Amino acid sequence: MLDKENILKMVKDEKIRFIYLQIIDITGILKSVTIPSSQLEKALDGELMFDGSSIEGFVRIEESDMYLRPDLSTFAVLPWRPRSESEARIICDVYNPDGTPFAGCPRCNLKRVVKEAEDMGFQMNVGPESEFFLFHTDENGDPGTVTHDQAGYFDLAPIDLGENARRDMVLVLEEMGFEVEAAHHEVAPGQHELDFKYGPAVATADKIATLKHVVRVMAQRHGLHASFMPKPLFGINGSGMHCHQSLFRGKENAFYDPTTPDQLSQDALYYIGGILKHARGFAAVTNPIINSYKRLVPGYEAPVYLAWSEKNRSPLIRIPARRGLGTRIEVRNPDPACNPYLALAVMLKAGLDGIKQKIDPPEPVDENLYEMSQLEREKLGIMSLPGSLEEALQELKNDRVIQEAMGEHIYNSFMAAKMKEWDEYRLQVHPWEIKRYLTTF
Repeated sequence: MLDKENILKMVKDEKIRFIYLQIIDITGILKSVTIPSSQLEKALDGELMFDGSSIEGFVRIEESDMYLRPDLSTFAVLPWRPRSESEARIICDVYNPDGTPFAGCPRCNLKRVVKEAEDMGFQMNVGPESEFFLFHTDENGDPGTVTHDQAGYFDLAPIDLGENARRDMVLVLEEMGFEVEAAHHEVAPGQHELDFKYGPAVATADKIATLKHVVRVMAQRHGLHASFMPKPLFGINGSGMHCHQSLFRGKENAFYDPTTPDQLSQDALYYIGGILKHARGFAAVTNPIINSYKRLVPGYEAPVYLAWSEKNRSPLIRIPARRGLGTRIEVRNPDPACNPYLALAVMLKAGLDGIKQKIDPPEPVDENLYEMSQLEREKLGIMSLPGSLEEALQELKNDRVIQEAMGEHIYNSFMAAKMKEWDEYRLQVHPWEIKRYLTTF
């Protein structure tokens, strides 16, 4: 267990010169303040202040003073930096000057929802599947959308030209304390996936943010650009971030019940019911950008329909076959553009609401939903996720439970930022319109 003395000793022994104090803004962008090692003790004591008015969705300029409170468990040396003058990072919570957690800090907000689960006797564990694309850069180093290979699912070199970059990503992540479980080429050309072992919600959100940073850095070192944009290319699969999740009571998996036919507990079924009830409400958080809804369309393996199954991957929720400690549900709609702290908070809150309100899920659907007609789905009462960011924001406006999961400050700031984003998109004239209409009308 890392404590202040251990960290100071490590910094001295390994000649670490700079430390990055990292936070995530409301839109999910990683930010950092760099300090020399001489200032580390002050930082570890929570005495470093920064201007919160400069961070998206934090505070107004007249309320700008905020404090960084480092989480010592997140201290890690950055393996890709020169060993002669090493650098490290620590992920921080944001606090008010009066010593209270800042309501606009996504990490503090997730801790609040996790505490709600703990008060009910549960600990959330999450295992994400992070997908991304690797693209070529031009002579100026600017990224384009030309993929670096034409490989497919589970292909390997020489077809998979990203294998060396992916290998270095895994090595760096392992040096930073990750237990990487899988790394492979995905379905689409230039698309890759990295999976690490599940863990508690806050630690997992930290690792998602770290993984995205490492992937980008290592791709750049291979002359490539890594993009977590959900749908960068038309006509091929987009990138998701499926989240395997379960609740534990101590060392026991609360989703497992060996006495039921499917070995799923009543709490597991209620949790599924809560996720399905609130999925349209939390879509704006788990799928937070305009491009997210270019991925959530039928035909590209994206989970569009609000249903669950143990036998196929077409619904929103899949139940993997493993039971015992490995019993879990897989929520398939989140994408890697989301803020991981907010995404995990809203999914956990939705599931907990299912347990509190005893929301029974509908019957599982084992047929391929992609092959059903709309009439067949309507007869089964199967709804779809929102079709656009605008529709998702309207659903969020109508879902009090998901608003409570975000907290008033984050909800208001998030809505303002996303409505502005939608309006900017809505008012643009896009190349498709020029191509389609310019010579016709």
